[in-house]
Amino acid sequence: MGEGDTLVNALIGAVAGAVASAITGPVGPLIGGGVAGYLEGGERADGLRVGTITGLVSLVPMVLGGVVVLALLGVVGFGLLLDPTAVFAVGAVGAVLVIGGLAAIALTTVALSALGGWVGNYLKYDTDL
Repeated sequence: MGEGDTLVNALIGAVAGAVASAITGPVGPLIGGGVAGYLEGGERADGLRVGTITGLVSLVPMVLGGVVVLALLGVVGFGLLLDPTAVFAVGAVGAVLVIGGLAAIALTTVALSALGGWVGNYLKYDTDL
C-alpha cells in the first residue's frame, strides 16, 4: 500500500467503496475511488486511472448478483410454462430491464469511482489534508 502500487490501492478503494455504499448508498463508489486516488498519488491521470480500476473491481460482486437475479427470473419464467407466450413476454421484458439496469449501475459505478480517484489525488496534493 503506497504510491504507485495501483492494484493494491484499487483493491483498498473497492473495499472502502463497498463499506461506504452500505452506509451512504450511491456515494460509496465516489468515496472508494477517492481513497484509492489519495493512496495512489502521482499525477491527476494516475488518480483517474486507479479510480477507474477501483470501479471495475467493485463491479465483480454486482455482476455476480446480476447473474443470480437473471437466474431467478429464469426460474419464474420456467414456472409459467403453461402459457408459452407469457414465458417469452415475462422473460424478455425482465431480461431487458435487468440488463439495462445493470448496465446503468455499472456505468455509474465506474464513472463515480473515476471521479473519486481524481478528487482523491486533488485532495492529496492541492489541499492541506
